[in-house]
Amino acid sequence: MAKLTAEMKEKFSKMRIFPLATASKDGNPNVVPIGFCKLQEDGETIWIADNYFLKTRTNLEENPRAAIFVWGPEIKGCFQIKGDIDLRTEGDEYEKMYTMVKERGDKYPAKALAILKITEVYECKSGAEAGKQLL
Repeated sequence: MAKLTAEMKEKFSKMRIFPLATASKDGNPNVVPIGFCKLQEDGETIWIADNYFLKTRTNLEENPRAAIFVWGPEIKGCFQIKGDIDLRTEGDEYEKMYTMVKERGDKYPAKALAILKITEVYECKSGAEAGKQLL
């Protein structure tokens, strides 16, 4: 597992929408915007709420790997997080996420919790360091 640095955690906390990329077992890609994406205190786990996943959910069931892109006008620079996903529809962690999502509004179904364990982090800004593994 990889643990985000203090600087990466700060940048992550400023983001409101995160592009989440997945791929089917055959490699068919899919990217969706995620509004509920919460870095856990350990710095190596991210909770992602499945409110409206369709292709994303199918992809994660077939191929439990994903990537999140951290970039926006709120931060300087950018980085990509990759990791392994564990889908949960019951249990303490799911129930905690469900409560947090429902506090934002009853319109969000909170169908599942995707727990991403960070395995690597890459540089995304242009230049000589583009694509370099950071963690």
